[in-house]
Amino acid sequence: MPFVSGWGPVAAEAAGWWFFCQGTQLLVADGPPVTVPRGAGPAAFGLAPQSMQQLGTLDGVPCFVGALAAPPEVPPPGCCLVGLRELFGVLPDPLYAVATRAVHVAHWDLASRYCGRCGEPTALAVDERAKQCPACGQRSYPQIAPAVIVAVRRGDRILLARSPRFAPGMFSVLAGFVEPGETLEQCVHREIREEVGIEIGNLRYFGSQPWPFPNSLMLGFTAEYVAGEIMVDRVEVLEADWFPAAGPLPILPGKLSIARALIDNFLAEVIHEGTRRKRRSRGVLG
Repeated sequence: MPFVSGWGPVAAEAAGWWFFCQGTQLLVADGPPVTVPRGAGPAAFGLAPQSMQQLGTLDGVPCFVGALAAPPEVPPPGCCLVGLRELFGVLPDPLYAVATRAVHVAHWDLASRYCGRCGEPTALAVDERAKQCPACGQRSYPQIAPAVIVAVRRGDRILLARSPRFAPGMFSVLAGFVEPGETLEQCVHREIREEVGIEIGNLRYFGSQPWPFPNSLMLGFTAEYVAGEIMVDRVEVLEADWFPAAGPLPILPGKLSIARALIDNFLAEVIHEGTRRKRRSRGVLG
């Protein structure tokens, strides 16, 4: 049975999977195997989260998130806080998917304790995942910041760039946040133009990925080079260049990110096209 979303307050002794979050860290039982604590409420683990919410059910088992204001002075036996990024490929995929949701919801829960209109304390809505202000009636929802990310291709080369926020030597595809009143397609063209000064075409949707650091949704695209020479803005991008699929390639993002999926997709496409050309030259294909 897949994950089924749910919402609402939580009973103090509710039993199920408990996703205790502190920032982008998650409390896990260190196993083996590494997993998420399962039991009857925070008290069973000696914890007192600042807020709690339902997340839904996974394979019929209730899932809850508890937002910790600070790391526990004494973690539950056999448990420790681990960054969500580090848990990719360590937690089972179904639990990791719920963990990304938990981190996002916990961040929103703590950030929305007070009404943005009148400043009064908010309460969880009972009919949807939202916060309701009892004083003025203002209703707020989890913030989701859409961002585009695009792999630009020029023949058998891909455009990769280095941001000042990256680890030394690491390059990736370009990305940026969507502005108010802007379509995703307009955002892609603007970001590429602003950051590296080139024009692109044949824009195609690739896929999406929730990115709870703390509240983004990455929307991936592929595109082809049309015109212009690379001119980096020296603000968002320090270096950029066309890298051939045959290599050498710089240090790339980890397998967790849609950025790496876009790069790997480009490499697979080039290999596939090369194979088809060879087969054609041998008369295997028409």
